[in-house]
Amino acid sequence: MKKILIIATAILSALISGCASQPLSTFDIFHPQDLNGLVSSGQYVQKADNFFVLNDSSSSMDEDYLGAGYPAQPCPNKLSIEKEILNRINLTIPDLKLTSSIRSFGFGPCLDWGFTRLNQAPSPYSKSAFGSGIDTLTCASGGTPMDSGIEGTTNDLSTTTGNIAVLILSDGEVDSAPVAEVKALKQKYGDRLCVYTVWVGNEQEKYGQTLLNQLSDMTICGFGTTAERISSPDGMTKFVQSVFLKGTTPPVADCSALDDDADGINNCKDKCLNTPKGAHVNQFGCWIVDVKFDNDKSNIKPQYYRELDNAVTVINQNPGVNIEVQGHTSSTGTVEYNQRLSERRALAVKNYLSSKSAHAGGTLTARGYGLTQPIDTNETEEGRSNNRRVQLEVLQ
Repeated sequence: MKKILIIATAILSALISGCASQPLSTFDIFHPQDLNGLVSSGQYVQKADNFFVLNDSSSSMDEDYLGAGYPAQPCPNKLSIEKEILNRINLTIPDLKLTSSIRSFGFGPCLDWGFTRLNQAPSPYSKSAFGSGIDTLTCASGGTPMDSGIEGTTNDLSTTTGNIAVLILSDGEVDSAPVAEVKALKQKYGDRLCVYTVWVGNEQEKYGQTLLNQLSDMTICGFGTTAERISSPDGMTKFVQSVFLKGTTPPVADCSALDDDADGINNCKDKCLNTPKGAHVNQFGCWIVDVKFDNDKSNIKPQYYRELDNAVTVINQNPGVNIEVQGHTSSTGTVEYNQRLSERRALAVKNYLSSKSAHAGGTLTARGYGLTQPIDTNETEEGRSNNRRVQLEVLQ
């Protein structure tokens, strides 16, 4: 009984509203951007394998569209805007192998007196075939049974394989929010499915945009937008790119084959990736001045002057570089002892380098790190020896 009343009400509404009374509008020429280069270059790959449109052809779409971005003569109604959006999408889609379909919802003469109509059955996509499908959207009438349209789309998708993009165009003025139907659609097709919505409404119908966004958000991977946001060639390009394409992840270079600072230590092993050319580095790629100090001493012995003079040469060859002279120790002894010792030794080396180098435009600073930054294990004598070092760090 309830179903009969709904149908009777819908018939009355359709008879009162009738078909779209005004002629379809002629829009300014749209100049699409070419996405084929992104695909052919390998920067982007195809994301959607199926593109199914669900178009609102109810009586509210016969109302004038008052938004911006679609200059036309005469003033377009909302159905005309939907068709223009689909035409612009069609012009912008790159050369992809797709299955496409168009379904509408409403009631009355524009939908053969049904709540939903399959305007174009699922078929291999081509611009000409899809354009013919758009042309079948001739008028708007009746209520807004979006739930029936979604149920129809659920069945239309039954033979598809691969990823699915469902696009819903509407002003959001629906008889009832089709939340359950979208949930069922998502449950049936899972991660293969993304729902995108385009709100084709006027300012006083903002609540319709909220509903459409709610529906697209239910599939996580989808999103909602508005007719105005995708009206320009740039906006339409971004929309089509987001629906149909995804960026490729550039291959990760093998770090063992790279040596960015040309110090002879590959990037996998290099713990100091910005040492200047000519610097003496250890097995970890760090610029080390091989100066040994007596126990608890920080004075530099003459036998290490040659090593330090080499560091001076490197500094002079790199004017403007900022260098931190770092003192490091092993873990032998207390934290406090090692901190003071590292500071004294770093300062001694810094003072020697400052007295010998021009260091035009750059700075030399000294800092002790104590035992806090080992580069090797402290469990062996060899490892502790590597940790007891004065290291020159180029500051960024």
